[in-house]
Amino acid sequence: MAATRMEQHPASAERALRIDLAIMFRIAVQFGWHESVGNHFSVAVGTDGKRFLMNPRWRHFGAIRASDLQLLDSSDPGTMDRADAPDLTAWCIHGRLHAALPAARCVLHVHPPYATAIAALADPSIPPIDQNTARYYQRIAIDKGYTGLADTTAEGDRLASVLGSKRALLMGNHGVLVVAPTIAEAFEDLYFLERACQTLVLAYSTGRPLAIMSDEVAERTARGWEPFAGMAFAHFAALRAEVLARSPEVAD
Repeated sequence: MAATRMEQHPASAERALRIDLAIMFRIAVQFGWHESVGNHFSVAVGTDGKRFLMNPRWRHFGAIRASDLQLLDSSDPGTMDRADAPDLTAWCIHGRLHAALPAARCVLHVHPPYATAIAALADPSIPPIDQNTARYYQRIAIDKGYTGLADTTAEGDRLASVLGSKRALLMGNHGVLVVAPTIAEAFEDLYFLERACQTLVLAYSTGRPLAIMSDEVAERTARGWEPFAGMAFAHFAALRAEVLARSPEVAD
């Protein structure tokens, strides 16, 4: 897939990333992860991760095309002074993550229903009660320091610190954020995290005790996912083909 490699000519690589990220917005709409004209996805271009593509301010996910994505530089202090400045919270979160975490090539931040419901609990942890929840055993960061909208660079730096070396952040009283080396891998982590939270919400709704795995079984299950990492690219490729067939203008 084009979005998994940066060895090609920089202009071609950026074009490929633009198309795949634009497709990612359409996939988010398909799964019902979008919220009004907010939330944001970004992907780094170049090698140091500081320059990145992100959706413009207040553009519906279902209308975003490859050419709409803004090319931003996390080290540019004048970004928010521009006439076409991005959403402030998006800049504070994505800009700081790309500046602080070069390995976080793709950053997806949304408020999907089930993950957000879990994030709203006093205990937003994800106990390992099935294979999907066990996928995140000891592999997800949980932020319980919410103080309001993420509208300062200091808050973005704090979130980057909480995330650390993990690839998923459950943002208490807020939503969820995932990072990964590629768009496909970030999508797959977000997909399974929302599925895990859906299972957890449904299990909680029964009012009956949860069958929580032992630490040993949970860790074995989490590691068992690792050989299946290639699923991410197959899954994204299938949905990518569907979006292009249905909405070819997304690549414009």
